Amino acid sequence: MEEKETQQSEPEIAAPVDDSPVFTCQMCGQCCRGAGGIVVSPKDLVRITRALHLTDEEFIARYGEWRGGKLQIRTGEDNACIFFREGSGCMVHEGKPDVCRAWPFFRGNIVDEDSFLMAREYCPGIDKNCDHATFAREGRAYLEKHDLLAHDRDREGRAVNLDETR
Repeated sequence: MEEKETQQSEPEIAAPVDDSPVFTCQMCGQCCRGAGGIVVSPKDLVRITRALHLTDEEFIARYGEWRGGKLQIRTGEDNACIFFREGSGCMVHEGKPDVCRAWPFFRGNIVDEDSFLMAREYCPGIDKNCDHATFAREGRAYLEKHDLLAHDRDREGRAVNLDETR
């Protein structure tokens, strides 16, 4: 009985979301490149360790690194997330962090039209006919619907924290 209660309090491993009218992931990996952007929040750590059948300590030792006080997923020699495989996509898709689930609906793209225009050019999954106002509206709705908004600046990715005004 006690075990059942513990299981119910843990976050579920939810299927990655991809139900926006302005974005359909092409699994190209463009958003998986660059060191230092894949923050693993406490909620993410539970999800990803359950998906990989690892303890927190095992995950951190194998795949994590601490930067600026936040746990992040390491990148490989190709400067891509170590879980990204060309031609296959994300190897931990069902357990990936919220910041990955939230792309392309990052704060910069939602609040700044120039940032959005660059992202639209860069990312093949963003509807090329979408204007910034529509993207921002749909992005906020998507983040809220899927509980992807971050509120803890010290332990979550800033990219999905729309509370910040700077």
